[in-house]
Amino acid sequence: MTAVTPYRPGQRTGRDGFAQLLRAEWTKLRTVRGWMVGLALVTLLIVGLGVLFATGSRSSCSNGPIEVPCPAPLMGPGGVAVEDRFYFVHQPLAGDGSVTVRVSSMTGQLRKPDVTPGVRNVVPGVTPWAKAGVMIKQSVRQGTAYAALMVTGSHGVRMQHNFTEDLAGRPGGVSAASPRWLRLTRTGDTITGEESADGSHWTTVGTVRPAGLSGKAEIGLFAASPGDLTVTPNVMGGAAVASRFAEVTAVMDRVAVRGVAAGGAWGRDDIGVTMETDGVTPHHPGGLVQSGGTFKVTGVGDIAPSAEGMPVERVLTGVLIALVAMTAVAVMFVTAEYRRGLIRTTLLASPRRGRVLAAKAAVIAAAVFAAGLVGGAVTVPVGRSILAGNGNVLAPAAPFTSLRVIVGTAALLAVAAVFALAVGALLRRSAMAVIAVIVAILVPYVLAVASVLPDEVSRWLLRVTPAAGFAIQQTMPTYAHVTARYAPAEGHFPLPPWAGFAVLCAYAALALALAAHRLRRSDV
Repeated sequence: MTAVTPYRPGQRTGRDGFAQLLRAEWTKLRTVRGWMVGLALVTLLIVGLGVLFATGSRSSCSNGPIEVPCPAPLMGPGGVAVEDRFYFVHQPLAGDGSVTVRVSSMTGQLRKPDVTPGVRNVVPGVTPWAKAGVMIKQSVRQGTAYAALMVTGSHGVRMQHNFTEDLAGRPGGVSAASPRWLRLTRTGDTITGEESADGSHWTTVGTVRPAGLSGKAEIGLFAASPGDLTVTPNVMGGAAVASRFAEVTAVMDRVAVRGVAAGGAWGRDDIGVTMETDGVTPHHPGGLVQSGGTFKVTGVGDIAPSAEGMPVERVLTGVLIALVAMTAVAVMFVTAEYRRGLIRTTLLASPRRGRVLAAKAAVIAAAVFAAGLVGGAVTVPVGRSILAGNGNVLAPAAPFTSLRVIVGTAALLAVAAVFALAVGALLRRSAMAVIAVIVAILVPYVLAVASVLPDEVSRWLLRVTPAAGFAIQQTMPTYAHVTARYAPAEGHFPLPPWAGFAVLCAYAALALALAAHRLRRSDV
């Protein structure tokens, strides 16, 4: 006769293995038609609304009275979209060499809103990132590699190269009484920038090895000035942003160039200058006035990364509505058992209650991740193809960046589903739980990006609420040396992608722990 071991509550049996729990919870999910329809709806909403947005977005540029397709963004080294407009006074450099200059003055003019209709309101002034100094550039073609040492309007001496890299030197400006000496030296593939207050005692600002600057190049003096950016807060929140014309004029002397042909003539190029509608007359040109050994260089424009173009995440607008559908499924996945009284049966079959909740969380997370992954993988390439076909300018995106946005969007929905499941287990009421999740995740995000709140309040919401998880989708980088409105309304989140996602994960883990605690202590 075979002995039978009696069952004791809480004892682990074969039926209580986690793999069996996962199988049981997956069976529950897939056998309820409404839940599977809801998951399919998540995918369809991401794809459908993304394609609808792309189809309805059209753009063109004017060439006089004619509408023409907008040009693609100018690409710099490394595939980054850039701005590359400045005035360049230069000579050819074949091997090692250097350029030394003393900068004794930086002045400029800014366009302000007109006070009298029809009368241009131009005032003296220099923008904070106006720049003038010495440069080595691969060629005078826009977007080519460069390294530059400069004095700026408000950020002291800087050494920059290949548009995205920036090193700080000493702070302060320039004047006739307090000039700045700058020296840029190329040795092989190494560029060294040095500064001095007297031309005798030099301090190294930085040593860099920019790709593309080891062969033939141009060396000389330059000046550039980005537009005068003003951000005016609105009474009801958000801000009005305007960028107006600005130019800078730098006075430079004591110019010494080593490594170029003796007595060579200076070339002059207004790199990137735009033309009037006649196609001949430069619009806001730079210039050079040379008197003996003194160079007065005037420049407009900027040498910096560009923020132009639609980013990858723009086609994923359907994720917001898909999140609502996902929330309903995730909440009902647990509340339905309480409403129908089936939770007792579930817990009898598996007395270890925390494992039951963990199995539910794993199943709903995996199912939602799959739905979001399919939606993102279809929407991103298809949507961007449609946008490009409609004449829209697209921000460049590396393959890894696009992959991170697609996978990150799926992970965002999956973790949000775990959060929704946990809230459902805590409240045990479907409607209340759905509303609570929407208020916690969706409302802060919409308020932050809709430009209805002050920028700092928007940043705060995207740091401390579960909406921080949307940072996983952002692709707009923030550059300290570029003047821009870095606000959520412009696609700039206060936390890096994975840090923001970690905030959402922390909320989901906390909610799940609280739900497990309540489940263990309750009678059902």
